[in-house]
Amino acid sequence: MSVPIRLLPCGADALLIEIEDADSDRALAGVLALEAALRGADPALEVVPAARTVLVRWPAGTDPEWVRRVAARVAEAADPGALPEPTRTVTIPVEYAGPDLAEVSRLTGMTDAEVVNAHTSSPWRVAFGGFAPGFAYLVGGDARLEVPRRAEPRTKVPVGAVGLAGRFSGIYPRESPGGWQLLGTTDAPLWDPDRTPPALLHPGTEVRFVVAT
Repeated sequence: MSVPIRLLPCGADALLIEIEDADSDRALAGVLALEAALRGADPALEVVPAARTVLVRWPAGTDPEWVRRVAARVAEAADPGALPEPTRTVTIPVEYAGPDLAEVSRLTGMTDAEVVNAHTSSPWRVAFGGFAPGFAYLVGGDARLEVPRRAEPRTKVPVGAVGLAGRFSGIYPRESPGGWQLLGTTDAPLWDPDRTPPALLHPGTEVRFVVAT
């Protein structure tokens, strides 16, 4: 199998790999496969995944054509149907008393307890970051939890809020506006500038939610 791609130059030392697959799930799977493979390149490349693209930046002295050949070879060999192994696992304790728990139950046809069980019983995977420092878009989990964003976003979502939007779950690392369906809150430190790396959750990390005790 292979991942259909388009290579777009980004200045003198970067390349944007765009996944040319109309299906968003296969595109994201392709991103994960490319991200995992390119992180092992030598010399080391800076790899920044998103929903349908992977930005690759190389160190000074690297031949851009070499990067293009590596990207094309990785895409040709990648299997978007097989998720790469997680790089590490992080457990996130959650107090499931969010203001949208009942709405998620209504949308999914499950009870509140079944929603909590669905959110905690299957592992999630960090696909990419964005929106705010430390915010990670999590994929995987239980497919029954795919729900739309709120019709009216909140002007203020508290730090540590755990939510759902579309096929993603995520945790707000700081207070901000937001339209995700909020299931609960966690005390996990998502972003610490004095930590290396600052983000608790980065691409490739497996996340397991548990009920806080």
